Amino acid sequence: MILDAVFPPDPRVENEAVSLIKSGHQVFLFCLHYDHHNQSENINGIHVKRYSSNKIEYKLSALAYTLPLYSICMKSKIVHFIKINSIEVLHIHDIRIAQTVFNANKKYKLPVVLDLHDNVPEVMKLYPHLQKFPGKFIISPKKWKTKEEEFIHKSDKVIAVSPDFIDTLERRIPSSIHKFVLVPNTVRKSFFTNYVIDQIITERYKDKFVILYLGDTHIRRGLLTAISAVSKLKNTIPNLKLVIVGQNTTDPILKQKVEKLMINDYVDFEGWQNINLFQTYILASQICISPLHRNLQHDVAYANKIFQYMSLGKPLLVSDAIAQKKLVEKNNSGLVHKEKDVHDFSDKVLTLYKNEKLRIELGNNGKEFIENTFSWEQTSKKLVHLYDNLNS
Repeated sequence: MILDAVFPPDPRVENEAVSLIKSGHQVFLFCLHYDHHNQSENINGIHVKRYSSNKIEYKLSALAYTLPLYSICMKSKIVHFIKINSIEVLHIHDIRIAQTVFNANKKYKLPVVLDLHDNVPEVMKLYPHLQKFPGKFIISPKKWKTKEEEFIHKSDKVIAVSPDFIDTLERRIPSSIHKFVLVPNTVRKSFFTNYVIDQIITERYKDKFVILYLGDTHIRRGLLTAISAVSKLKNTIPNLKLVIVGQNTTDPILKQKVEKLMINDYVDFEGWQNINLFQTYILASQICISPLHRNLQHDVAYANKIFQYMSLGKPLLVSDAIAQKKLVEKNNSGLVHKEKDVHDFSDKVLTLYKNEKLRIELGNNGKEFIENTFSWEQTSKKLVHLYDNLNS
């Protein structure tokens, strides 16, 4: 496996690797380090091999398909990794490092599995540094999209994270339909069966009606909608608390909005927290949200948070981004609001606030779906099957 980032943490990479190890494969993980971290380490059976990187290489990675410098810097490291570990198959995690891997693989001609964690060319259009000079003029999402198609053609198999994403890829590249395999981001059973409650968090929110958000807090994730709704809802729900666990560089915009609306007492910015605390935050909440803005990425991808929410029996309130809307409605695990619509968001919160029976019903539906159909132990079977049959 090739990951041009530090490890841990990366739940998807770890989940995939552990599942393959359990099915009898050996997994070696190429990743990076920026300090004096152990260069080799065994984590849950994964042979982690760390290669030194620096801030210059990190910045060059954003220009991977503008200039070849990043690929030149990384190629020798990947060649060394392949050679020293006698690698038999290359599994590329996302497209930023893909060109380098294909260049390094010219000598070895190993089978390649491309794992698309996101619709990266579409996500890039939303990056703040691509909205202004110089990023707007030197980094081309269109070029990244062209390279993505090139890598799909070159790969033996291509993994994607949602049915809608695969549908999009099949329409774009019909000649590669036979390559696509669905392996969504879901939670391992241990997440909802083996955890420890943090009593401090539980005590802090025991008398509150908590609306919870977990994860990246970029503006495109829709939290301005939730914050604006709090200003309306606080008069009807006096013990209301919007709890935001996560962060992003755009957080000052969210915090300024809270200040402007004078709702500081109703919104908690918790920042990034240890994943071991996620279960406590979820269980301390009454509603869990994913108010994504609609775009070509959000319409085809699932946020992992919604599976974490459902696994612990909490009702969802999600925007009408297509993939998550379909999932929630099909399993009757929550309510759907129109994206960016503060009034609709508020109405749906009030519906759930006034009807505890509905909250319990929706939460139980989601929990049953995860336990019986959509845990990692179930959805990873296609990944294992892919590798068990790769040669054929």
